[in-house]
Amino acid sequence: MKRRLSTILFGVVFIAGLSLLLYPTVSDYWNSFHQSRAIASYVDAVDNTDEQKLDEMRKAAQAYNEKLLSKQDRYEMSDQDKAEYESLLDVSGTGVMGYVEIPSINVSLPIYHGTDNTILQIGVGHIEGTSLPVGGASTHCAVSGHRGLTSSKLFTDIDQMTEGDTFKLYVLGETLTYEVDQIRIVLPDELNDLKIEEGQDYCTLITCTPYGVNSHRLLIRGHRIANDAQGLIVEDVKQVQPLHEAIVLGILFLVLYIIICKILSKTILYRFR
Repeated sequence: MKRRLSTILFGVVFIAGLSLLLYPTVSDYWNSFHQSRAIASYVDAVDNTDEQKLDEMRKAAQAYNEKLLSKQDRYEMSDQDKAEYESLLDVSGTGVMGYVEIPSINVSLPIYHGTDNTILQIGVGHIEGTSLPVGGASTHCAVSGHRGLTSSKLFTDIDQMTEGDTFKLYVLGETLTYEVDQIRIVLPDELNDLKIEEGQDYCTLITCTPYGVNSHRLLIRGHRIANDAQGLIVEDVKQVQPLHEAIVLGILFLVLYIIICKILSKTILYRFR
């Protein structure tokens, strides 16, 4: 009896340990699949919207950015300001205003309005009070994401980016390419590096640092450059990749689980004979 209980206990502990070991990987692939689905839904919404409507949405976002230039405290929003903000660039009705691609660290993530924690668990958020991501002179968009989550990679690896790297924003069917020209570490309340500079077209990626401590903020700023010819083709491939990887990993995990259960069943039956 003791040997039977030991065998069962070993099996339970083994499966539990294996599940804990695989959880970060499985969860990351699962979330990558949903992030790709969110991007695909956004792309479909853009494709199914006529160009005149898209142009109107771009102009509304540009007008909003122009108003920010004269706003004294652009990070403080009234209920009316917030309602206006959340209505802009929301072509899919899901709160996604576009998506960001960072080729050097193999990241592609939907960009949502705002930086509520529920948003930052599933994607990256546009920082309220910064320019909307439609580009143009005298704009500075800022996008924030978590790093170090066990459930999703998100911005975990952006500390590996260096000056000269590029990243892209895809918004309303247009591609905006930025080249990293400044990397800074600041305190959470230091906002000077997010200021809008006259004539400049900037976008800054933001995450917490140091890893696991999160006492400061890592700011990776890029200035707008001309698009390369391959951006959209690369992105189309990346949208499919997480689904394939998640399916393969899920099948392997299921097969392993079935094998372990069969071994335990045979062992238990043998003990009872």
